[in-house]
Amino acid sequence: MKYLIAGLGNIGPEYAFTRHNVGFMVLDRLAAQHDFKFTFEKLAFVAEWKHKGRQIYFVKPTTFMNLSGKAIRYYMDQFKIQEENLLVILDELQLPYGTLRIKPKGSHGGHNGLKNIEELLASTNYPRLRFGIGNNFPRGRQVDYVLKPFSNEEMKELPIFLDNAGDMVLSFCTLGIQTTMNNYNQ
Repeated sequence: MKYLIAGLGNIGPEYAFTRHNVGFMVLDRLAAQHDFKFTFEKLAFVAEWKHKGRQIYFVKPTTFMNLSGKAIRYYMDQFKIQEENLLVILDELQLPYGTLRIKPKGSHGGHNGLKNIEELLASTNYPRLRFGIGNNFPRGRQVDYVLKPFSNEEMKELPIFLDNAGDMVLSFCTLGIQTTMNNYNQ
């Protein structure tokens, strides 16, 4: 069984700890905990790792958030990954900070990264793990909010939420989407 886990974010040090980069953060945390390394490849930073008989490919697109689909489509084709074995990790404004939800499919919900993925896959039938970042911003200031670093208070809890998200990724790859939803969705 082969899986492609795509963490969404923007490249560059100015985005490193922003809310929009939580997908990258989840993958970086998994890499640190399980000792695999990302290398720069075409359109993305890529890592591969075997876990419990599963071949797992991880990608952090370098195409910036709004063009994430280009890298994901490329690596799905490259590694011959079926749509149901793709998991996209992204930030979610509609969920309270730290809330994690995995779903087998769904709409883009206004998220530009998902819009691009849906456009290039011509489908909404792929799993996604939404990481709640809250929506504590004034009307019309959404872009500023998602591109700001987490607050000091949020940073204290962030490692716990990143670990939980990592556990969900591994559960998805080994136990499947339904069991992972039953065990982890909040």
